[in-house]
Amino acid sequence: MQYNFSSMSLKETFTRFARVELPAPRYLAPLSAGIDISASGIKLAVIKERLHGLELIGYGVGPLEIGAMNGGEIADRTAVVGAMRMLAKEHNIRFANVALSESRSYLFEADVPGHSKNEWRTAVEQHIDEFVPLPPSETSFDITPTDIGGELTHVAGVGYASRIIDESLLALDEAGIEAVAIESENFALPRALLPVLSDETVLIIDLGRTTTKLVIVEKRVPRFATTLDIGGHALTLAVIKYFGVSEEEAKRVKAERGLVGGPGNEEYLAAMLLTVSVIKDEIARRVEYWQARAGEGTGHYPVARAVLVGGNATLRGLAEYLETNLHIPVELGNVFVNLASRDHWLPPIEYMESLAYGTAIGLALRNHEN
Repeated sequence: MQYNFSSMSLKETFTRFARVELPAPRYLAPLSAGIDISASGIKLAVIKERLHGLELIGYGVGPLEIGAMNGGEIADRTAVVGAMRMLAKEHNIRFANVALSESRSYLFEADVPGHSKNEWRTAVEQHIDEFVPLPPSETSFDITPTDIGGELTHVAGVGYASRIIDESLLALDEAGIEAVAIESENFALPRALLPVLSDETVLIIDLGRTTTKLVIVEKRVPRFATTLDIGGHALTLAVIKYFGVSEEEAKRVKAERGLVGGPGNEEYLAAMLLTVSVIKDEIARRVEYWQARAGEGTGHYPVARAVLVGGNATLRGLAEYLETNLHIPVELGNVFVNLASRDHWLPPIEYMESLAYGTAIGLALRNHEN
């Protein structure tokens, strides 16, 4: 399923609640690039279509200092533009699909009349202030149908303040990158992690540097999302405080010891669990809420499993710790699930590192789904 959150004419598209579908230039068709702008850095993924399937042929990150992105918004445009420009030059990228932060989005669902997307959009537009807590004139949104049939169609939608989109587009312009499409990261990430025909209800836990994003998806469509203001850097700070070491040394210790117990590891583990238990409790609260309301005439299903991704998802013992406390299976994600079989190619990136590129890969995959 293709989620058409926008098109080439983005500035006009979002302002007028209209969509103009423009294809990528023919000479760019074999290549697809995705750019994920996050608090920890700008991540780029480039996909090429081969006879045997899709391959990740390029990737990279433009590091950002903490504070360059603030609450999903660009706080230091010079730093963000510089990181994007560096990646674009290094990988010879002029066009890309780009993600907007979950923390500034508003997910909603509605039953609307009509038999086409234009009719559904018109119906939503007439009541947009009921779904997005922003002035209608300052709101941009898009929708995708989840259940077609009968007099009403159920749609899932996402809304943003138009200024968020304008700021992102301005930064891209300054970096010399043209947006082919722009969408919520909540739609991009499931596209990378779940098979095309997946009908599961899955919790995606994206553990980043300063935030943890939670997205519950059904048939790869986000139905619930929230951002926790705590991430893997808090665990690094716990190690620094406990051992009195530098940040680099703390990262090394964290990677080596993780959350795995052992002789002489008791005090360290207790210090780590003081922080990670905060993340666990927040996740558990959301899961319990969803599981309690699923099946009660809501049309939703209980979460079957959780998928752990993000730059800090590789902490040893974390998946097992969360599985024990959430009472659902928890596994590390596979961002290559919709790419070519390993019988034909090998990813150019290490598996553990790849977990930070889920959103960027999902964005690049957008051009290859109908």
